[in-house]
Amino acid sequence: MNLDAATSAFLDAARLEFGYSEHTIRSYRRDLLGFTEFAGEQGVTSLADADLELMRSWLWERQQAGLAASTIARNVATLKSFGSWLEARNLLPGNPASRLRTPRAPKALPRVLTQDQMARVLARAEQRAASGDPEQVRNSAILELLYSSALRVSELVSLTTDGFDRRERSVRVIGKGDKERVVPLGAPAARALERYLSAARPALLARSADGRPDGAPTRPAERALFIGNRHGAAINTGAVYRLVSRELEQEPGGGPSGPHTFRHTAATHLLDGGADLRVVQEMLGHSSLSSTQVYTHVSMERLAATYRQAHPRA
Repeated sequence: MNLDAATSAFLDAARLEFGYSEHTIRSYRRDLLGFTEFAGEQGVTSLADADLELMRSWLWERQQAGLAASTIARNVATLKSFGSWLEARNLLPGNPASRLRTPRAPKALPRVLTQDQMARVLARAEQRAASGDPEQVRNSAILELLYSSALRVSELVSLTTDGFDRRERSVRVIGKGDKERVVPLGAPAARALERYLSAARPALLARSADGRPDGAPTRPAERALFIGNRHGAAINTGAVYRLVSRELEQEPGGGPSGPHTFRHTAATHLLDGGADLRVVQEMLGHSSLSSTQVYTHVSMERLAATYRQAHPRA
């Protein structure tokens, strides 16, 4: 079978049989186009000749071109998926890509705000909330909660009103794998939530109900803690991303910014303050301690930077 024809058949199967997203299919297409072009330059057009050696040669050339380890890792994953599909359909006796090794991409340390930066972000949100505007009151509560409880954005948008325990000052969270945990709230976050629930949330629900077209599809918001701006539905992750990104644009610092920046910052500040790593792991909902340990590296980097700046013999 021709290599180009096999590639086209695989991409069709990815879309029609497996229902992969357009993003995944575009990645497959881009990777396989690069591989088949390289194969053609080596005089290989037959599927049977697209062996492990050819794949390794293509990956080595890409490494020499300076492509990132994460890109090479994606190339390897594409070749493995392609080879597995070919083997399953008896177009090849085995999967030549199964012996490829995936390069490990170095883990980038997350962006972390200083305590002063975070205080400024929250103070600006609080200042706007003081106007009494329901959206601004909600936004302030969201930002306070993200930082206070180090929540994932998916966890925040899934919170329910009955998950907020005023007396214990905590929220019940459904994390990855539908695992439930209870995380504490700081006093400012609890106050921001109380203010939001007392007036802003009812106002958002009433305003949305007035403008909701008949039959408008909604995600039920009767129990949702945070209400979006349209049709009375629970707020979605996109809205929270936009809110947080807009707020963080005003603070200097490199790296991508989003709700996870609040989570990273909260975890790092906890460790900076002497919190036990196991306690932080439980609060973050990490199943593995290694996921939490990245924040110890962040704390050490900050310690080293402070030392270099402040110590006279650094």
